[in-house]
Amino acid sequence: MNLTETTVLTSADFPIAELKDYLRLGSGFSDDNLQDALLETCLRAAMGAIEARTTKVLIERAFEYTFYSYREESGGMLMPISPLIYLNQFLMYDKTGASTNHSKNDFQLMVDSQRPRMIAKAGDLPKIPELGWGLLRFLAGYGDWSAVPANLQQAMLMLAASYYENRDVMVSGRTQMPLMVAVLLEPYQRIRIGFGA
Repeated sequence: MNLTETTVLTSADFPIAELKDYLRLGSGFSDDNLQDALLETCLRAAMGAIEARTTKVLIERAFEYTFYSYREESGGMLMPISPLIYLNQFLMYDKTGASTNHSKNDFQLMVDSQRPRMIAKAGDLPKIPELGWGLLRFLAGYGDWSAVPANLQQAMLMLAASYYENRDVMVSGRTQMPLMVAVLLEPYQRIRIGFGA
């Protein structure tokens, strides 16, 4: 399985001004925007860390999901991230690389905060050819920054601020998520149940 982000987010998609306020950086000076690139980098890193931990996509964007078998549950395929918005395309490839385009209208993305999945509206999901694979193109995320739940906004700002304030600290080994960020993220983490989780 391989999940690839296909939307390129720009600086305007990130809450740089809010992070400046959170950090209480000075304003009204000619060099106010000098730190913007660094702040954006910290926000991107924080978003990536939060999305990896929660499997929730904060800012809406498009993805491609390549799979070689179905992660099935209740007659559907478990999806790797949520919240799901819209299925754009469902392609099936055989071992030669020839593709079959299945009508997206025959399938439905089931919105679920814990176990989102794709199901066929009638019958079963199409069989994956031997040595072949499937490809889904879809949209996921809460929307723009203003649509992200308040707890996740706060967690992202706190984590980005931590990255900014500790950018010169050398750490060996795996670093832990700051405690208050982890507490804010806890309700959004996927519950692991059984082998299909």
